[in-house]
Amino acid sequence: MPEYSKRDDSDDSWLDLESVDRVLSSARSVRRKLDFERPIEPRVLLDCIDIATQAPLGLGGESWRFIVVTEAHSKQRIAEVYRDVMGTLQSELSLQVKPTQQSLMDRLHEMPALVFVCYSGAAPASELAGQVGLFGSVLPAAWSLMLALRARGIGATWTSLLASRQAEVAEILDIPNGVMQMVMLPVGYLKQATLRRASRKPPQQVTYWESYGQTRE
Repeated sequence: MPEYSKRDDSDDSWLDLESVDRVLSSARSVRRKLDFERPIEPRVLLDCIDIATQAPLGLGGESWRFIVVTEAHSKQRIAEVYRDVMGTLQSELSLQVKPTQQSLMDRLHEMPALVFVCYSGAAPASELAGQVGLFGSVLPAAWSLMLALRARGIGATWTSLLASRQAEVAEILDIPNGVMQMVMLPVGYLKQATLRRASRKPPQQVTYWESYGQTRE
């Protein structure tokens, strides 16, 4: 694993703030303009996962597990389940699929790798506070993984659709009882994709001071 201990992490003077901000503000979901032919080196994925596991932990502790899927037959089966979920959403909710989403559906099986971020441990509590604490140990790691990939020129898409098909995914990937699949990141090296800041509401419109609804001049 990377020998980060050789660097004095108490000294932040080495940080390139501009690069950090650029990664954080341009980690878009990338479904097209990826290099479907270029495999992602296992070492690169492990380096990114190593960074992901440094994310803050909630009540669940180190409960994340990662499954990297590169085998063609497994990717094909997962893609079939994914398309079925999207088809169900389209018919039941009259969901309009965007061209980029359609592209992901059509080529999901061609992605160089599918990375599943899972939770391993006791079943989530029924109350909201327990669920927030548990998922707070897993989702930050998934986001850090996406950022680490972005910094290495690898595009990813955050999708949780397959969380509704736990049993089917478990059967394909031999996931044991007690392990819950939460997020899937289809990943591939960027190819002619331009990632930039998205159009979002300014912070003044979504930030309150001291109490909800109280703005600041």
